[in-house]
Parts: sequence; C-alpha cells; structure tokens
Amino acid sequence: MKEICIRGGRVIDPASGRDGVGDVWIRDGVFVGERDLHWEGGEVEEILAEGLIVAPGLIDLHVHFREPGQTHKETVASGTLCAAAGGFTSVVAMPNTSPAVDSPATVTWLQEKIRQAAAVNVFLSGAITKGLGGEELAPIGSMVKAGVVAITDDGRCVQNHELMRRALEYAKMFGLPLFDHCQDYGLVGDGIMHEGDWSLRLGLPGWPRIGEEIIVARNIMLSELCDAPVHCQHITSGGSVRLLREAKARGVKISAEVCPHHLWFTDACLESFDANFKMNPPLREQGDIDLLVEGVVDGTIEVLASDHAPHAAYEKEVEIDQAPFGILGLETELAAFSTLLVHRRKALDWSGLIARYTVNPARLLRLERGTLAAGAVADVTLIDPGMGWRYDVGESFSLSRNSPFHDQEFVGRAVRTIVGGKTVWSL
Repeated sequence: MKEICIRGGRVIDPASGRDGVGDVWIRDGVFVGERDLHWEGGEVEEILAEGLIVAPGLIDLHVHFREPGQTHKETVASGTLCAAAGGFTSVVAMPNTSPAVDSPATVTWLQEKIRQAAAVNVFLSGAITKGLGGEELAPIGSMVKAGVVAITDDGRCVQNHELMRRALEYAKMFGLPLFDHCQDYGLVGDGIMHEGDWSLRLGLPGWPRIGEEIIVARNIMLSELCDAPVHCQHITSGGSVRLLREAKARGVKISAEVCPHHLWFTDACLESFDANFKMNPPLREQGDIDLLVEGVVDGTIEVLASDHAPHAAYEKEVEIDQAPFGILGLETELAAFSTLLVHRRKALDWSGLIARYTVNPARLLRLERGTLAAGAVADVTLIDPGMGWRYDVGESFSLSRNSPFHDQEFVGRAVRTIVGGKTVWSL
C-alpha cells in the first residue's frame, strides 16, 4: 500500500464546508481521514503545499476532444494533457465527433480509447438525436447502459419542441441530465457575431441575444412540464440570466454554465477580424458580461466550463465568415476566472470559485467526485492563488492553437494535478 500526505496547504472542500490550513491523506488512490497511526508498512510520499490551495479535482463538463474523426485538431491524449495542465482531473466530452457519439458501439469504442490514452478521467455524453440531426431520438437507454453521463446535441440545438420533450422524458427515466446548446436557427440565421453596434460597423451578420433567450425559455418550460433537469450550455445573454433566475426561484430544475471568454472579451474584439474571437454563441457586450457575473455570484449560474473547441490553424486562418466557431480553453479557464472573478472584481472568493468547478458539476452529473471526503477517489488540484503568469499558446499541449488568450496575463494557476492518487502533471 502507498500513502500520500499533502501537507500544510489551505484545504478547500466546498462539499463538506472545509476551508482551512491542514493536511490531506491519500491511501491507495482514495482519501482517508486522520492517518491510522497503528498502520505500518508501505511507502509514504509527502507533498508540501504551504501557500497553495488544496482543492478537490476540478471538473469541466464541456469539452471537445475531436476523436474520432478529427484527430488533426485534438485527440483524447492531447486533450487530456491540456486538462491536466489546467488543473482538471475530470472532463465531460461532447458527442459532436465524426461519427457522432449516438450509439452504444461508439461509446464503447471511445471508452477503450480513453482507457488507453487519457491522462485524466473522461466521461462521455451521448447525442440526443441520431447523427445530431435533430429529427430522430438516439438510443438513449442503450447509451446509458454503455456509460454516458449526459445527453446533448452540443454544437447544434434540437429545434423540434415535441422531440425535445420526449428526449427529456426519456432522460428522466434514467436519471440523466440533458444539456442544451441554446440557439434558435430561425432567429440566428447565418449570424457569426453578436448583433449590435459592432456587427453593423463591420458589416458582419448578427447573432441576436433572443436567438439564445427563446431556447432558454423553451427549456425552462419543458423542464417545468416534465419535472426533469435541463442544463443550458455556455450562456451569454443578460436576458438569459433573468429568465433562469426567475425559473430557479420557482423551483424549476434548470441550470446553466458560463465560459471564461464570454466574461473576458466583448464583441468589439472582432474589429480585428481575428477568427480566434469567433465562437458560438458569440462574444457580447459589457452589459451582458456584468449580468452574467451577477448570475455567477448569486448562484443563478452555478457551473463554470471551457467549451474547449480546438481547430487547426488552416481552418481558422481564412475569411472570418468561413472560419469555424470555437476556441481552446482548458489550460486557461481556471486562471481567467481566478483573475477576473477573484482578483479583479472580487465577486467570488476561492471557495466559491472552486465550488463551481467541483461539487456543483459533480452534483449535476451525479458523479462521485468533487470532494476530499474520506472514501472518495483521490483526485486533487493544487493551486497557487497568487501566481502571476503569461499564457503562450505556442507551449500548449493541444494539437491546435486557436486561443484568444495568447499573451494574456493571469493571476492564479494550477501547479499540480493528481488523479486517483497519481500526479499526472506538475508545473
């Protein structure tokens, strides 16, 4: 047997309310309580954590690893190295691969690939509809048996409300959360950036807020009708925050996430026509950012995520209307949120930030993760809360380089990532 003692750090475990200087003990890959002083034999490894935060392993419930079918952009191996370098011990991979993850056979194939190549825990989401086509339900029950932890057509949005209702009813039968990319195709059309002053100035097709808000409202009503959870992905609109807040006050089982780029940048960044600022949903205005931050602070938005979406350089280095949506995010998201929410705005403390990366996503996904409690799997993230650093995308573990955060300065960084008691990355 092997024991590890992470000694002298500030231990923050929002799941149990623990926040104070102390030690964390690990034995054979799981957390244990106070060390059994009568236990003898075995090796003890000491990790000194003075000045660091010792947190449960961080969870990102929204990433794209592009395997199978688009491995020139990212693979399970490269994507999970990005996750480890960002401090993440668990991620949820989206199903919009090629082929889509819409059958138990694809789920099983990917699980074997994960077993062989992943540096961190990778949980799989399955498609709501076959081929992400929005027309016919995928075999949800079979995929649940194969091991998916959520269903979503992320990258696309089911437009048929009846079909979405049936999907939600099926998901409820299996205790499965349904994630939704909130986009009304009729209202958004060929929009590529926020509809507003800058889209008019630049002559680019607009993506209006209501294209998100009307689907958020739809999801609230379906959640209320079916008494089943719906999770709204990468929210960007201040109007969506208002809708979600009012619904949650009524007890509707609705939740949401926000991504760091939607708080860090505005639509004015598209003035450069740099496709690294092109994502779906798009960057919006400062007023939206302020309302999103309010939503994070008051718990309306209880999860933080990256929407890590790699694309090859040749795909992004084209006319902006031809470039694909999406950016890298795993290696910078914790630092971006730390810098913005903890240090600049002082909107959250470290316990609040960590809760939105641990206990909250774990509860939503019904995962036995996100805690330092005795008996839990020993996933740990060590964070230097005051470290100043500059991000160089050229040093990324990703196979792609499409990050708007290149050369940005941050405060706060993960310095060691431990999965199942084993260090998988350290600075």
